[in-house]
Parts: sequence; structure tokens; C-alpha cells
Amino acid sequence: MGLEGSLMWPIFAVATCVKLMLVPAYHSTDFEVHRNWLAITHSLPLKEWYYESTCEWTLDYPPFFAYFEWLLSQVAAFVDPKMLEVNNLNYASIETKYFQRISVMVMDLVLLWGVWRCLRSLQRMGVKVKRTSAEVFLLMNIGLIFVDHIHFQYNGFLYGILLLSISYLLEERYVMSAFFFASLLNFKHIFLYMAPAFGIYLLRFYCLDASKNPLFALVKLLVAGLSPFVLSFGPFWQHLPQVLSRLFPFKRGLTHAYWAPNFWALYNTVDKVAATVLGKRSGPTTSSGLVQEFDHVVLPSVRPLATFVLTLSFMIPILVKICRSSSKRDGKIAFIRAVVICSASSFMFSWHVHEKAILMCLIPLW
Repeated sequence: MGLEGSLMWPIFAVATCVKLMLVPAYHSTDFEVHRNWLAITHSLPLKEWYYESTCEWTLDYPPFFAYFEWLLSQVAAFVDPKMLEVNNLNYASIETKYFQRISVMVMDLVLLWGVWRCLRSLQRMGVKVKRTSAEVFLLMNIGLIFVDHIHFQYNGFLYGILLLSISYLLEERYVMSAFFFASLLNFKHIFLYMAPAFGIYLLRFYCLDASKNPLFALVKLLVAGLSPFVLSFGPFWQHLPQVLSRLFPFKRGLTHAYWAPNFWALYNTVDKVAATVLGKRSGPTTSSGLVQEFDHVVLPSVRPLATFVLTLSFMIPILVKICRSSSKRDGKIAFIRAVVICSASSFMFSWHVHEKAILMCLIPLW
């Protein structure tokens, strides 16, 4: 079954035209982040990638994304070699700007593939989908346009991989689903927020399926899920502590410099108001715009373990719902809800949440 009468390609073409018009638009520091990563992966040997710190925007994504930047840099060398110089900080020539902007648009083809597969999988399940609305929302998502094509990042193709993983799960191709999701984690580890939903569903409906040998199914799942980690981190095995210190920088503090509108923003606000009312003063605070750890003035200071426990606690009910699903179809519906709820729980209660992480709830919510 295909998507007869789909407007996917015309919608994608319109979205691309909008993105092309935004090429000259403002870009944030993340433009320099990714230019710097192009330079690091192109100019330095692999063993130095996660040590380089000439620029403050050091490489802090998993190795698959670093390899992706290396591949882009091979093309960038023909466009403007100066963008690949590590010491050429804040370099933003016209050629560089067009190259980086267009590279994001090209990678959005992965989002197109993911949307197509996901909608097809839902159709095959018999789920009624407002196809055109879904295509417009996903392919012309205003959040992705702001974050990727103005602010500047590569989220579109990452969400494409997520949708591919979800589509394979809905089609009961569980090994493929595990492989794609594990690959996604090796591109951007923030998607760990969704891992409990995937893990519980695959355990319940694949490994513990009465028609399968549970041990054999578990081994297949582990091979599919661990292979991307071996391919990703294998070349860095002698430098794992350094790589992991870049991926999980807990010293950045409870909240980002620009607070995500979550529970901790309210917590910070209450602490600041209470400190003002009580006439208490301290050094730099959560509203100082710095990315570092802060102690609250009045309320108890929060540590990473507390945010982890709180986040997991709010995930448990929907994970239990998956386990208690009486049929695979019910389980799939519960799984999709779990992806959204796990993402929302993480957005509300996790450590150092970026405001753009709300897209993790909104994209699968459709």
C-alpha cells in the first residue's frame, strides 16, 4: 500500500523554496559550531577530534555525527577551503554560508523518507491519518525551519531517522527498528530520552513474543542495537573517557543560559523571587546568562541524580501501559504515546534542557 494522491513532493518543494529564501537570514553561534566541526574533522587526525579546544564550541556530539561532518568537509574543501581552518574562527564567507545552508536542505531528504515511511506504516495499521495535514506539519514544520534554517542546525535529518525507526517498529521489523534507533543515538545522544519507550516495547513484543525463542530474539536485538555503537565508538576506544566527558558535560548546570519553559524554569523563578523578598544576595545566578553550575539561594540546589529520578518517575506509567497492552496494535498505539510522553517528561524535568528539545515531543505527536 502506498500513499496514493500524496502531496509530499510538492509540499517538500515548497518547503525547500522557503528555506532557500532564508539563506541570507540571521544565523546563531551554532553556525560557527558546525563550521568549527567541519574544520576539526577535516584538518586533524581522528584521535584529536574530541580534544581540540581552539574554539569554545568544541565537538560534543557522538562519533557518527563527527563522521558526517567529515564527509561534508570533503565537499566543503572544493567550495571554500578557508572554512576548514581550525584557527579561522567565526569565518562566514558567502560560499560558506551557502554551503552550510544547502547541506541542511539536502539532508532534509532523510526527513522526507522518514515521513513517507511513517505515514505508510500507520495506513497499513488501519490508523486514520489526515495525510495532507501531517505532510505539511512535518515537512514544513515551523520549529524545524526556525532551528535548522535560521538558527542553524541539522535536526531535520535526525528526526527523519527517528521516523524511520518508528516506521519499522510499526511494521514489526524490530531488528531494523533497533538498528536505526541505535544509529540515531550515535548521531545525537539527546534521543536517549526516548530509549525507554523503544526498549520496553521491543522487550515486550519481540523478545517475549510466545512465537519466538526469547534468547535468540534478544541476541538478534543486541547485535542490531550494539553494532552502531561499535562502528561509532570503536575508533575512539582508547579515548572513551574524553569522548564521554564531551557528550555528558554535567558541569553546564541545571538549566541552559536561555531557560527552556519547563519545571526548572519555575523552580528558578521561585528561588529568585524568594531571594529578593528575603533580601538575600549571592554571586552569579541562574539568570546571569552563563552556562555553568549554580547553587540556588533559598530553595535546595538540584543535582543530576535528582533530575534523573524525577524524569524516570513520570515515564513509568506509560511504560507500564505498554507492558499491559493486550494486542500488538494496542501496544503500538501505546508506544507512540510513550515516545511523546518520555520526551515530554525529559523536557520538563531533565538536566540542562535546551528550549529546542520541545521538538522531540511535537514531531512524534503528529
